[in-house]
Amino acid sequence: MSFLISCPYCGPRDVGEFSFGGERLSRPPNPESLSALEWWHYVYDRKNVDGRHTEWWYHRQGCGQWFHAERDTMTNRLERTWAPVRRQA
Repeated sequence: MSFLISCPYCGPRDVGEFSFGGERLSRPPNPESLSALEWWHYVYDRKNVDGRHTEWWYHRQGCGQWFHAERDTMTNRLERTWAPVRRQA
């Protein structure tokens, strides 16, 4: 049984084409005020919840784009994928 990921840029592809990028996190609101320990927690601590959560995925053998996926960690079912919103500098 093959596990397919629907790349928002290329369409459905085998999971072997992708790299898992980890849980999607929100950046701290005031990063310049964080202590070294607070940065450590931001970088390394993960919730690792059972059920649905949002993750980063990278299409390494395809378009080379990062995207978000909502996946249920209990069933490994992908609920949806989408391109991240890019911020203007």
